[in-house]
Amino acid sequence: MTSMYSSLHDNYVSSKGRSTSCVALVVVLGCLTVLGIVLAIAVLERPPPPKDHETLPGDVGERNVFTDQCSMALVESIPQHLEYKSNATFGIPLDQVWKDLISMATEQVEVASFYWTLTGEDININSSSDISGRDILKGLEELPSRNVTVRVVTSVPTVRTNSTDLNILKQKGVQVRRVNFGHLTKGVLHSKFWIVDRKHVFIGSANMDWRALTQVKELGVVVYNCSSLAKDLHKIFLSYWEMGHPNSSLPQPWPAKFDTTINKHHPLLVKADNTSSSLYLAGSPPSFCPPSRTQDLEAILSSISEAEHFVDVAVMEYSPTTCFDKPQRYWPFIDDAIRTAAFEKMVKIRMLISCGRDSDPAMLPFLLSLASIASPHHNIDIQIKLYIIPVGNQSNIPFSRVNHNKYMVTDKVAYIGTSNWSGDYFLTTAGVSLVVSQHTSHPAWGTKTLHSQLKEVFDRDWTSEFAVNLANLGHNPDCALSR
Repeated sequence: MTSMYSSLHDNYVSSKGRSTSCVALVVVLGCLTVLGIVLAIAVLERPPPPKDHETLPGDVGERNVFTDQCSMALVESIPQHLEYKSNATFGIPLDQVWKDLISMATEQVEVASFYWTLTGEDININSSSDISGRDILKGLEELPSRNVTVRVVTSVPTVRTNSTDLNILKQKGVQVRRVNFGHLTKGVLHSKFWIVDRKHVFIGSANMDWRALTQVKELGVVVYNCSSLAKDLHKIFLSYWEMGHPNSSLPQPWPAKFDTTINKHHPLLVKADNTSSSLYLAGSPPSFCPPSRTQDLEAILSSISEAEHFVDVAVMEYSPTTCFDKPQRYWPFIDDAIRTAAFEKMVKIRMLISCGRDSDPAMLPFLLSLASIASPHHNIDIQIKLYIIPVGNQSNIPFSRVNHNKYMVTDKVAYIGTSNWSGDYFLTTAGVSLVVSQHTSHPAWGTKTLHSQLKEVFDRDWTSEFAVNLANLGHNPDCALSR
């Protein structure tokens, strides 16, 4: 079993291990040139390419224009003892956003999370850094007494812990369902989002884990007063909720109530603070998406292909393979899109990949292969760095001190998701993402769009002392890829 399956890092909890054949493939590919890679994989049967989703019937020019204010802000958690320069850009602290959402709830709160470990006891750790997690758990416990309906969906399988969070919440009146994604799709429910009063939304990389608040670097987005978006996300939540019934089976097709009028081809249009925004939700896996829903992979591929100048990516794990199913397969779709953008359109690519004590070393040959096609003479610009958080005196806390971000920013869009970038997350695993395109006219002093905030955060991390070029990696005890 991989260490990531049992970790905060959101990989599946199962007895599956990486087969020796996958390791052998990685080693071979890592030693080949780019041309050699192409030749080596040509004989492998590739899965069929993703198909563009159909949209709902209606006028092709129809636009989803609503009066919602839909104010958006970037959300972050920065691990304790991780210091940046004083003038650095930061998102709103994650624990503050979650506490605010709890305090403003008047009718209902719906939460989707892979797993729940909001106290140190859940993982047999005594640490004062779990205080924020305890506060969040207490706040959620108290909601039913305020006549606020709370519904929670989580995954089966999930991370193996001693967590009592959900039992405590159930005793207080919270409704809990566990969705057996292992049976339904052979994956997990990996989505992480909140819906409050069907008008406020949080989507991001953070599970309901105290480490996400103080020991792991997370990123997400909070959207306030946006009932159109919240109601659309509720349709995704409802698909999980209904599949949480015992002995559920996937409907074929999904009933009309799960359809959406908001997708890549018909985004939601809103205007606030002199900023016009176009946004839509994407989802995975395909078996959970009605034809009208843009799939998460489709959102990523189109965002890369439509970029004209730059693509900046920050993800915890990157691998052009499926890593958890058997047999493992080469899965080149995102990798091919990146290479195509860099080679054919000369788009500048920067990738910031997380590396921690529990990261999978099998990523390294693929990253080296991608970086190797960079050629200033031919205007092919692909740069890859590893983001390494010093463990320091926090080594007693398992599966922490890692950059858990899952986002992309291009010259056209901001993409914030919940999935790592390997095949399993888009084929069998439940995830969501928000894609935002923005235009500002006469911006007010001091105001920044979500897109500009995300770009500044990426630049902050890219130029920080924690970002290390692949070529300069050397030995680092806090990064498994350097061993």
